[in-house]
Amino acid sequence: MRIAFLTAPEGVEEIELTEPWKAVLEAGWTPRLVSTEPGRVQAMRHLDKAGTYAVDRVLTGRTEESFDALVLPGGVANPDALRANASAVAFAREFFESGKPVAAICHAPWLLVEADVVGDRTLTSWPSLATDIRNAGGTWVDEPVHICRAAPSTLITSRKPDDLDAFCEAFVTVFGG
Repeated sequence: MRIAFLTAPEGVEEIELTEPWKAVLEAGWTPRLVSTEPGRVQAMRHLDKAGTYAVDRVLTGRTEESFDALVLPGGVANPDALRANASAVAFAREFFESGKPVAAICHAPWLLVEADVVGDRTLTSWPSLATDIRNAGGTWVDEPVHICRAAPSTLITSRKPDDLDAFCEAFVTVFGG
């Protein structure tokens, strides 16, 4: 199983990238870092620079067709940059349209709001996104992890880094069928 991790060139919360990445590897699957630009992405630990990570694939055309599922790590700057990028928005939307599962943590649902895929779904996120989710037609809940099986695509969401264990367990279970 090939899992796309979509990030902007900078601003992804490092632990929200590395812990799900480890969970994918432990499940025996292949993670791939997808970004809007080639090179390396700059991860963050809150507001401080952390490690950099090599981009495996740049968004082009129907990039979604190469993957079985999508993980959207958070950080504040990461999803804010992605939601302003038409290719990133289309990439996320295509996973939903094709019925492939998506997992998003912390601020990452901002991209899903922009992709117009949260309507009639229940999800969780960093609390400050609750109004954005509601305004986009979704239902926001304050839970460590929430699985929404609304057709056509299953969505697994989580609030914050403290919820990573539950988030990783949930998306590995769902992705594994």
